[in-house]
Amino acid sequence: MSDKAHTPSLWTLDGFKENAYTRVETLEDGAASARMLVTLETFLSFEDAQREMIISRIGVELQPGEAVDALLPYLARLPMIALAFPAYTDGRSYSKAQLLRERHGYKGELRATGDVLLDQVAHMLRVGFTVLEVSHQPTIERLARGDLGGIAHAYQPAARTAPASGGYSWRRLAG
Repeated sequence: MSDKAHTPSLWTLDGFKENAYTRVETLEDGAASARMLVTLETFLSFEDAQREMIISRIGVELQPGEAVDALLPYLARLPMIALAFPAYTDGRSYSKAQLLRERHGYKGELRATGDVLLDQVAHMLRVGFTVLEVSHQPTIERLARGDLGGIAHAYQPAARTAPASGGYSWRRLAG
């Protein structure tokens, strides 16, 4: 189980980094923040003029039951989208990450939030996540040591491909 009491750390392939985004519930809450992370509902509640003024410093968090379609008109200007994993067993955000990267061509920061554990890291990277918000202390410790867990080789296409292995050990050639 995750250690929910631990303050989340942000991890990227380059290591741990500071969180530039502050979670806010209203535009007024984030007035002093350079960058804000808001829910989809909050983002859509902004007036068009407000949204356009601040879109370059907004991140939007989607819950598993929320569709990415509402963000499609804004993808080119949104610097960050966070996809929530409220439970280890809820994998709907993997599909959203793949859709955002492959079908919709999203190039900004894609962040995984919530119940992020070491067993998920390799797959999260393959579907296009660039930042992981990790609260689970054993996962933080292993990532700090450079241990990403997972399987080193994959044969499925992905948003972020694995390094070439030189061949497939399981493929048998006709003699």
